[in-house]
Amino acid sequence: MNKNLRQKKIRELVDNHEVSGQQELLVLLDEAGYKVAQATLSRDFADLGILRTRTAEGNYRLVAPEKPQEDMFRELVGMEVLSVAANETAIIIRTLPGRAHGVGSFLDRLRNEEILGTIAGDDTVLVIPASIKRISSVKSSIQRTLSQP
Repeated sequence: MNKNLRQKKIRELVDNHEVSGQQELLVLLDEAGYKVAQATLSRDFADLGILRTRTAEGNYRLVAPEKPQEDMFRELVGMEVLSVAANETAIIIRTLPGRAHGVGSFLDRLRNEEILGTIAGDDTVLVIPASIKRISSVKSSIQRTLSQP
C-alpha cells in the first residue's frame, strides 16, 4: 500500500468525519479498503501532525493542522536561523541561542544526499557537505530550504 495515498485518505477522513480516536479511524480505513496496523497509524499521525483534541461539547476529536507538518517545521526552523555562511570546506549556520540542535536535526531529517552530516552547538550548526566541490550549491539549497537570503 502506498504511504502517500494512505496518508491522504487519513487526512480526508479526519477532515470530513467526527473521528474520536485511532480505533474509530482504523474502522473507517478498513471500510475504505485500507488495512492498516495501529503502529503504522501512529507513525502516520506523527508524520501528519494529527492530534486528539476536546470539542466544545466535551467529546474528543482528531484534528489535522492546516499546513503539512514539514512546512510548519520549515517555517519555525527558518525563524531560528540568523545566517548561513560557507568557506571552501564547510557551511556554518548561526541560530538564535539554544536553537542549533533543532536546526541541525531538521537538516538531518531532510536526508539530503549532498549533506554528509551536521554538528550542533548552542547557536551554531556545522554542516559537512558530502563533497567540497558542491559547497556553493549545498549552501544555496540550505538557504532556500530555510528561506534565508
